[in-house]
Amino acid sequence: MGNHAHTDRRTFLAAMGAVSIAGTGVGPTVRRSAGPTAKWDMSWLEGLKGKHKQVFDVASVSTALHAVANYLDAFEEVYTMRSPEVNTVVGIAGKGFAYNATDRLWGAYKLGEKFNVKDPDTGVWSARNIFYDKAGAADTVVALQRRGTIFWMCNNALTRLSKQWADEAMKPWEDVKKDLIAGLNPGVIVVPAHTMLLGLCQERGCTYQMV
Repeated sequence: MGNHAHTDRRTFLAAMGAVSIAGTGVGPTVRRSAGPTAKWDMSWLEGLKGKHKQVFDVASVSTALHAVANYLDAFEEVYTMRSPEVNTVVGIAGKGFAYNATDRLWGAYKLGEKFNVKDPDTGVWSARNIFYDKAGAADTVVALQRRGTIFWMCNNALTRLSKQWADEAMKPWEDVKKDLIAGLNPGVIVVPAHTMLLGLCQERGCTYQMV
């Protein structure tokens, strides 16, 4: 009987202690998300305010940009809606790097051979970014950027590619990475991590498509 009373007393005191702590606001705290550090400009995410918006997760260098153009064309034809009412984001990590690279990088790092892309004019491995611009084409980087499409490049993927290509380039990987960043197409945004940005876009209402 005595032991039972002591147990009840301990339980009661523990419960009262918890109430007391809760009442003073002492106890587990919930960390709220702070703003990004100065290294990363994430302000462009706040521009995703269109009624319709989609993030395209590029899995390879093939027909990804054609899918983005189809999306924009369909909304323009059916609803006569375009940017900024319709937002499109092209998310690129390692497998789609060639889309984001200038002609200089295509030649210097033999991207045609690495990404299995042949130049339609010569039939050999491309030494230029055949996806960047072409008169009359709707599914090029330039054409899509003119329609408001945002292109990003994953920083983690840049590090990985730099380490893979460092020996071939006969440079430290850090120098290769600087060169890759300097050779990105105009307007490409370097983001911390591809997977993180896919989530942030969806949190802002973007639908998702792998292309």
